[in-house]
Amino acid sequence: MSTHETPSADRADTAAAGPSPEELASRGDSRAQRPTNAAFRAFIGEDWDESVPEPARRAAADWTPARRDTLVQSLPGARIVLPAGVFKVRANDTDYPFRPDTAFAYYSGLGTDEEPDSVLVVEPSAEDPQRSEATYFFRPRGGFDSTEFYADARYGELWVGRRPTLEEVSAQIGIPCRHIDELRDALGKDVGAQLDLLIKPGIDAGIEEMVAEIRAQNGLAGGEEQSAAFDLLAEKASEQRLVKDDFEIAQMREAVAATISGFEEVVRELPAAVGHPRGERVIEGVFGKTARGAGNGVGYDTIAAAGHHACTLHWVRNDGAVREGELVLIDAGVEVDSLYTADVTRTLPISGTFTPAQRQVYEAVLEAADAAFAIARPGIRFRELHAAAMEVIAAKLEQWGLLPGTAAESLAEDGQFHRRWMVHGTSHHLGLDVHDCAQARREMYLDAELEPGMVFTIEPGLYFQAHDQKVPAHLRGIGVRIEDDVLVTADGVENLSAALPRGASDIEAWMASLAR
Repeated sequence: MSTHETPSADRADTAAAGPSPEELASRGDSRAQRPTNAAFRAFIGEDWDESVPEPARRAAADWTPARRDTLVQSLPGARIVLPAGVFKVRANDTDYPFRPDTAFAYYSGLGTDEEPDSVLVVEPSAEDPQRSEATYFFRPRGGFDSTEFYADARYGELWVGRRPTLEEVSAQIGIPCRHIDELRDALGKDVGAQLDLLIKPGIDAGIEEMVAEIRAQNGLAGGEEQSAAFDLLAEKASEQRLVKDDFEIAQMREAVAATISGFEEVVRELPAAVGHPRGERVIEGVFGKTARGAGNGVGYDTIAAAGHHACTLHWVRNDGAVREGELVLIDAGVEVDSLYTADVTRTLPISGTFTPAQRQVYEAVLEAADAAFAIARPGIRFRELHAAAMEVIAAKLEQWGLLPGTAAESLAEDGQFHRRWMVHGTSHHLGLDVHDCAQARREMYLDAELEPGMVFTIEPGLYFQAHDQKVPAHLRGIGVRIEDDVLVTADGVENLSAALPRGASDIEAWMASLAR
């Protein structure tokens, strides 16, 4: 045996142990064929236009200072860390499109996909603890003479496009900006002696670990007490968005208007969907084209549910056929560049005309929606919207002979039989998230009184599964939902999506007007 050979037993041990995580991670570079010599690095780094475009201040920058002031007032004496988040792997070295965390977007005024790995830090002002100071930490563009410029697939300009400078972003959002490498030192300053240190949990594991280490080094609590403090931050940030400011309301109007345009395009392209074996995906694609053209994209996975698929509440597979004579339930929303999203549902007759059975179910759902609209105004409790819609749903189901007793018996707490055919709620808050403010306390959400500036959905439905033997045959496989986006005003509500027809006859006329 040569002295340069590994004994067979040692080779077996090495093979059994397998490669290290570091070795596996580095194998992604095996296909790289980038030059590394000094002459090439000098050549690629020269003769580039180094002028910087004039940065434009973002409209949201006029609104974020007040938001941050409210945050520090709700969590006095705390330095608050709001990560944008990190890329999430889709497959191997391919990531999902990046979308920053909602709290980060709300308090920074930044959106779209330009902030992975960055962090917003908010703390009380040294001069006035009722006012906030904020600093944004991110990785600015590297120089043309850096290897990042041509060799870094995550940050390099030749890979992902031009990244902004610290000065550019500061001018855009109106706060100081620093390099992300300075974050740890900045977070540790005065912690323990003067300031608590909090982070919104579950967004960036690396930054969260950094915050926990700094807390421990400075004598702040860990364990359950630390988790409770972090969760309180998430709760406060969620509850603050329950009432929208004027900027947010304007963004919601834009999102709804773009969504209505998307629905119009879907109706125009329905013949193409009918002729395709996966017509639901044709509908999804048509709406997605509008969403990408008008904004950042869709605010959530589009539901394009034809026929009995409409009875599956979150049908997002969208691989079914679209057939004449059936209904298609389309639940879709455009997310504009500021990340505010609409959430609208219409149930359409594919042939352009409702059958008598389809119209029967549709008009019952519309009546339930109208009952919620009729009571919606400042001062009523959020949960009352659902109760009003359910009174109509239960009465219709009693009338059709589907309940085991009366509507009143079904509406009682120990009944609820009508919920077999509508298991979801009638309303949810809407904004930066499609189910906005989800971490708010119950008393701030379901049990709260409506206030001017709140934006939410009204979306009752009825879903009669194709295999439901409690339902007469002529209703089986029919699913209907009608969903509108609603703004609470001083004396009532405004239906932001009212330009999209709701009544059965209005829908038929609208579809006919768009037919090609």
